Amino acid sequence: DLLDPERLIQCPLVKHHRIRARRFPYHLVKCKESNPEIAKRLATCPFNARHLVPQADLSDHIMKCNDKAFMEQDVVSRSCEPPQDQLNSGSTWQAPPCDEDWET
Repeated sequence: DLLDPERLIQCPLVKHHRIRARRFPYHLVKCKESNPEIAKRLATCPFNARHLVPQADLSDHIMKCNDKAFMEQDVVSRSCEPPQDQLNSGSTWQAPPCDEDWET
């Protein structure tokens, strides 16, 4: 189950590291710090920061990334909705009258 926080995920930096899904983001930060040479050779997916792939494979990963569909779906759903927030949040504030005359 992909949503199970207890499932084990293989670390992209050190293949024998197996981390629980709920701890995975924290592990990535620490593992990058501990393995800077390996981390330099990996690129981060623009759709999911948990996806670290070899830099040479990044464009291929971007084309196939499952999280890309979620991002595209979110963009489409937002573009189809009328911008009600913008229409309703028009400010009616006006500056108070100023009695100061800087010329005098």
